[in-house]
Amino acid sequence: MAAVTTERTPAAAPAGARPRRRGQAPAWRWAILLIAGLYFLLPLFAALRFAGLKAFGTVFTSPGFVPALWLSVRLAAVTWIVSMALMIPTTVYVHLRMPAMRRLLESVTILPIVIPPVVLIIGVLQVMPLSLRASVWMLGLEYVILAMPFAYRALDAGLRAIDVKTLTEASSSLGGGLLITLWRVLLPNLRTAVLSATILIVAMVLGEFTMASLALKETFPVWIVLFDQLNANISVAASFFALFVTWLFLMMITVIATRQSRRTGGAEVTLFTVAPRETIGN
Repeated sequence: MAAVTTERTPAAAPAGARPRRRGQAPAWRWAILLIAGLYFLLPLFAALRFAGLKAFGTVFTSPGFVPALWLSVRLAAVTWIVSMALMIPTTVYVHLRMPAMRRLLESVTILPIVIPPVVLIIGVLQVMPLSLRASVWMLGLEYVILAMPFAYRALDAGLRAIDVKTLTEASSSLGGGLLITLWRVLLPNLRTAVLSATILIVAMVLGEFTMASLALKETFPVWIVLFDQLNANISVAASFFALFVTWLFLMMITVIATRQSRRTGGAEVTLFTVAPRETIGN
């Protein structure tokens, strides 16, 4: 008895309907993209028209512009150094020795996002000595707390993408100590995660206003708000400059990290996730 086979044919398209090409996005996606683009670009266009092109030429010679920008850059550098020095060993140790504490550490590191910055800075100003309150580096220590959620999640995503235990045991079997293992084995594999954390930390520091204003420190965002009382056009131009510099800096880090990752067979830089990748040596 011959076997009878049935072959399912695709359903016929409705009459008059044009077949959609493979890879072609539906019209509603383009509509959403257009609406989102207008939502973000229209305020920027209105602010640019209000400031005028002449204001961009005088913003660099405005009083207080260079010191405020230089202070924000120094605070960003200090925040990054302290955050990496604290979070990299802590995250690695938790992954190796105390994996059950990861949920607790995630809950603790999310607190700076939950607690308002006003509460944090007022509490610090009440308990800090007067000598430390007068220093600008106290603000850098506060920024380390604000940067903790971003740094931890970027590093945690990078450690999840590699086999930390196997790499550590292999390094120990070859005679590598803890510092050598961290510097020559783990950090090269965490390069993408570290650069992702850098992107988030720099963007946070260059845009933070509340803590700096309450601590009476004239960072770049504080200078923009204060100078708005004297010349609103220049203040808007300075805001555009800050937006452009931040965007340029973040894009530069992303491009450099992506090129390095492609050379070593790694993943592209993302903000909170790193795709699984092959481990590399140094």
